[in-house]
Amino acid sequence: MIRIGDVTIPGRISLSPMAGISDSPTRRICRKFGAAFSYTEFVNTDELVHRAPKAFKMFRFHPEERPITFQIFGNRLEIIAEAAEIIQELKPDIIDLNMGCSTRKVSLRGAGAGLLRKPALAGKIIEAIKKRVNVPVTAKIRIGWDSESRNYLEVSKILEESGVSALTVHGRTKEMAYTGLADWDAIGEVKARRKIPVFGNGDIKSYEEANSRMREYNLDGVLIGRNAIGNPWIFSKIKKEELYWSEILEVILEHARWMIQDFGEEFGLVLFRKHLVKYLNGLEFDPLWKTRLLEIREFNPFEECLFLPQASKRFALI
Repeated sequence: MIRIGDVTIPGRISLSPMAGISDSPTRRICRKFGAAFSYTEFVNTDELVHRAPKAFKMFRFHPEERPITFQIFGNRLEIIAEAAEIIQELKPDIIDLNMGCSTRKVSLRGAGAGLLRKPALAGKIIEAIKKRVNVPVTAKIRIGWDSESRNYLEVSKILEESGVSALTVHGRTKEMAYTGLADWDAIGEVKARRKIPVFGNGDIKSYEEANSRMREYNLDGVLIGRNAIGNPWIFSKIKKEELYWSEILEVILEHARWMIQDFGEEFGLVLFRKHLVKYLNGLEFDPLWKTRLLEIREFNPFEECLFLPQASKRFALI
């Protein structure tokens, strides 16, 4: 177990926040298979201050998702602090400042990874948030803006001095986005220099690798992102490639039902497609069947279609 401020985290491996991916149904599926806690998708603080309903919907969660971290992003100190105070009413366990988003529309306006270029401002933002809320405040960073400004030690020092209760470090620069390989030595440097809990993030492909990284760099925990999509078993010792198709099918249906409960039948199934494609990775099904499955917008025919094929030779048969 880990302590983030006064919040106890019942494990060391969890799902990384991902825009368009880490919604409530996905968080619940991952928690079911062992993810230690939950992050919401990141939410724009400008929209929160203006009380945009869409922004608040992104903070919907179920009790079984606790401990739950609300992640926010922005570039204006007062707006970010006000937004943090507003969302505290929704009773998150932790509030996290996103300093890692590499998309141009976020980072080039000074939010997300854009804050890595202004570490002093980032520190003041953390201080301002802490004055307005009574839950632990954390931050998720990258190792720098580009190869010429790998300022992760400076940034992590300022954030620790400003009062963050924990840090997550993605081992890539903003310019790398998701290309190349994560620099785990850099993540380990942050852990060695800081006294607060430090989580590593980047390229974790298995439960075994997650534990190996934690041991090698003495990390408090790790977050798994893209490799958890369609593979919630990654948070446990269960290997997806050793499952029966019937076991995979059961999880697909449960995840789809939860998407429908939260987003409605048609929209829920449309949103689920990005997960479904990943669930089916490695299974050699008829391409026409896959195409048909991804076009269906009603649950009953979706379920019927799922039961049509048999699994490939790579997986045990039903």
